Amino acid sequence: MIGWKEMIREDEEAILHRDPAAKSLLEVRLCYPGLKALKAHRRANALYRKGHVLLARILSQRARHKTGIEIHPGAEIGRRVFIDHGDGVVIGETTIIGNDVTIYQGVTLGGTGKDIGKRHPTIGSNVTIGAGAKVLGPITIGNNVKIGAGSIVLKDVPDNCTVVGNPGRVVVKKTPRPADGVDLDQVNLPDPMLDRMEALVKRLTALEACLRKRADKLDCRECFENEVESREGRCTGCTLQSCTGSDTETSSENSEGKKE
Repeated sequence: MIGWKEMIREDEEAILHRDPAAKSLLEVRLCYPGLKALKAHRRANALYRKGHVLLARILSQRARHKTGIEIHPGAEIGRRVFIDHGDGVVIGETTIIGNDVTIYQGVTLGGTGKDIGKRHPTIGSNVTIGAGAKVLGPITIGNNVKIGAGSIVLKDVPDNCTVVGNPGRVVVKKTPRPADGVDLDQVNLPDPMLDRMEALVKRLTALEACLRKRADKLDCRECFENEVESREGRCTGCTLQSCTGSDTETSSENSEGKKE
């Protein structure tokens, strides 16, 4: 089993590989709060598993004050994990995180109540969790999953999927992975609400085209363009005689005949 010191070295290499802003190993060690939080957690977790719970909690809280990242020492975190920026990240006690996971700022891996036992999520390997996303409860996120920024995930997610929205919805299955196995793209994600709006606009455009043809047949284009509502067979804002329904004209002629 690999030791926590070796895991820290792998974390450093993961940052150099995934973050184009990282220019040197020295910069990574001095300037990345996510790495500092992971270093503290690796030590705290080792103490926690040996039964030194209070000492582990003190170490994790000191790291939280320094980095803005709160990781409970009981959480199990895999290899080559990258917490980018990191401010506001919260990882609960019974959370399990796989290998090659990337977590952005504002992410919460938390519980949903006061349940005892396993109450935090299990994250698979090669997972990217976008900024501000919340993954809550004892759910399982599969391998090769991408969670969009701001998503709130409350249900299990199978492998090779993309999840977006509140509540989180699976919008892509069998997400293609890049050659290096790590997908950091947070921009080119499906937007189901936008897709529905675009479909609605297309339907409305088709409906307007049908109404325009109908208006042309009635020689009532002026009414259509001015969006004047039709009332009792007559376009209320139009002076065109052609807008008058035939039934209305007939009834008017009959009433005039009776008067005569």
